[in-house]
Amino acid sequence: MTTSQKTDLQFLAPKSIAIIGASNKPEKRGYQAITQLQADGFNQHKIYPINPKAPDILGIKAYPSVMDVPDPIDIALVCTPAHSLPSVIADCGRKGIKGAVILAAGMSEMGEEGLILEQNMLAAAKEWNVRLVGPNTNGVFNLHCDLNMVGVSDAEKGEIGILSQSGNVMLAFVAEAKRKGGVGFSTYVGVGNQSDIRLSEYLEYFGDDNDTAVPAVYIEGFKEGDGRRFLDVARDVVQKKPVVVYKSGRTVAGQVSASSHTGSLAGSYQLTRDVLRQAGVTVVSESDKVLSVAETLGKLPLPKGNRVAILCDSGGHGTITTDALIEAGLQLAPLSAATIAKLKACLPPAAALNNPIDVAGATDEDTGAFADCTEILLQDSNVDVLMIVGMVGAYSVRFSATLLDNEMETSRRIIELTDKYAKPVIVQSVYYPLKPKPLLLLRDHGIPVFIWAEAAIRSGKELVDYAQARRRLAEAAPYPSNTPLAAGSAIFDTAYAQGRTALFESEAKQLLRSYGLAIPEEVVVRCEADLDNLPVQIADDSLAMKVVSKDILHKTDAGGVKLNVNGAQQRLSAYREIIANSQQYKADADIEGVLLAPMLKPGVEVILGVTQDPTFGPVMMFGLGGVFVEVLKDVVFRSIPLAEADAREMIEQIRAVEILNGVRGAKPIDREALVSLILKLSDLVWKHPEIAELDLNPVIANDTGCAIADARIILAEK
Repeated sequence: MTTSQKTDLQFLAPKSIAIIGASNKPEKRGYQAITQLQADGFNQHKIYPINPKAPDILGIKAYPSVMDVPDPIDIALVCTPAHSLPSVIADCGRKGIKGAVILAAGMSEMGEEGLILEQNMLAAAKEWNVRLVGPNTNGVFNLHCDLNMVGVSDAEKGEIGILSQSGNVMLAFVAEAKRKGGVGFSTYVGVGNQSDIRLSEYLEYFGDDNDTAVPAVYIEGFKEGDGRRFLDVARDVVQKKPVVVYKSGRTVAGQVSASSHTGSLAGSYQLTRDVLRQAGVTVVSESDKVLSVAETLGKLPLPKGNRVAILCDSGGHGTITTDALIEAGLQLAPLSAATIAKLKACLPPAAALNNPIDVAGATDEDTGAFADCTEILLQDSNVDVLMIVGMVGAYSVRFSATLLDNEMETSRRIIELTDKYAKPVIVQSVYYPLKPKPLLLLRDHGIPVFIWAEAAIRSGKELVDYAQARRRLAEAAPYPSNTPLAAGSAIFDTAYAQGRTALFESEAKQLLRSYGLAIPEEVVVRCEADLDNLPVQIADDSLAMKVVSKDILHKTDAGGVKLNVNGAQQRLSAYREIIANSQQYKADADIEGVLLAPMLKPGVEVILGVTQDPTFGPVMMFGLGGVFVEVLKDVVFRSIPLAEADAREMIEQIRAVEILNGVRGAKPIDREALVSLILKLSDLVWKHPEIAELDLNPVIANDTGCAIADARIILAEK
């Protein structure tokens, strides 16, 4: 990992707090904060109201300044106006306070004047070694130490940590948890403007916090330089606990509302989603699924694979669950013959024994059959996950209250079996909204319960993906060396010396050759006479001819490309036409000549591209290529450097992956050659940060390998 030294944010679990701007006026935040702290029991620690005009606040002795408090203080909640902040933070530093939560708005988000004020506040914080939460935050809570600076009164204590760029999103999570029941929180941080502490540092804190089993993060955007560090931190954290992220700004309009800059890639949400998942983060696309996914990942053991057994008391629910399972990319577990025999022995003849298993009324009078089947299925080594669906846990509601004791015992047995076999069990029951006791017992002992099969499967799928990501990251090698090759540096030096930031195609391919990529022999002709002195293998081949000019990057648009050129006369005609078209396209273009390259064996056109993303650094794109790449947009992204598993996942992730497998009689492409190409390209870009943009489009992938038909490299400005 390349993160810097860990940040000490232990002040987020304080034993003493100063309320700067404390007030006796109920409408003031400095009053509300103290009443909430008292109501939640924080007064068993130390509360120090700071107000230069009041001797006491809500019955607690007040002090004119933090400097007047005789005892140490862990954290300050600053409720004073923005203009006071530089001096207030300096006083906090002199007192030895390590962290301050800044509520005030009206800073960098309000223009130049506010920006200057925020910079002055930050300068004071750095001078006096005070870390700042905010400004423009709605606060922090840590329910495990009875700290509540936010004012929420109905948040239950639990193991989900919330990190959010929106206070209202946090309130929505708390309200949803209250409605759902059984979901509690550890710590919440409203990050505000992030003038000091960034998202990656908070994630690092949550990763080390023993009270947090799952950090749930709402992200609108990253501060400059923090996106790459967030990925590095996430790679470490997810090997200890899951990280769930909801990222807004999926649409163009959403991206505009989330960020004022326009320099990000089109489709930047997909890029963000892909690189976060590469780092092992669970990215949820719907805000109302964040808590259910976090609960599932935080409570259940990790499955070894994606094979699911479905145990149901209704054919309809079994079918619905099966459909959702297949659509999610999971597999129905193939039950062993021994498992089927055991099921047959304990279920009636009408039961369906091939997954999904329908108990066919066996549970109507004795729900213990659910537990019996649960043990049989969990014993099967082919079963990685068990889904129990239908009206489980609610027979006492549906049929007779006399079944309640029987159902409670069934729930206890299922809990014991889950612990015994260390396999995840997920329950879906249509009666869950009524909160019957058997379902609450399951929920309270770490077995997630859902109303709808689709939601249950979605959370199960995320659990499977997280387990796979954990294994992938555990096996990944450390970042490779980024020492550049001299051959590449020499090519860049030549371009810079000539005032160019775009390599000629011949130079780009020469660079690719130096990193072990197979490029057919090519030649650049600079005048018509050069056409008479071609190498034999070029002269005898069917050729692609392309203009070479630093001023013409999109050669096809300029009419600067001719394909399937054969023989001396066609070469001469094509040469003249390319030069004429290019001059007409851009009259002042500096034309170096025309590149002649052998036509390539047909195959699937794919694209490999690289950009220096302003948030995440070097990022690679892979997908269907050719002239329609921007129309089809069947592409995926990964941050560089890539591991072999990343390259393979990229290939599998595109929608048109079946084309690569061969359709209509075509042979499958050589995947090993494509994986090798991706990894070599990753190595090249990792070692040469001078590369600002790179496009290999198209790359012709077929059953014998991969051939680069066109290469474009743009360098960063010096």
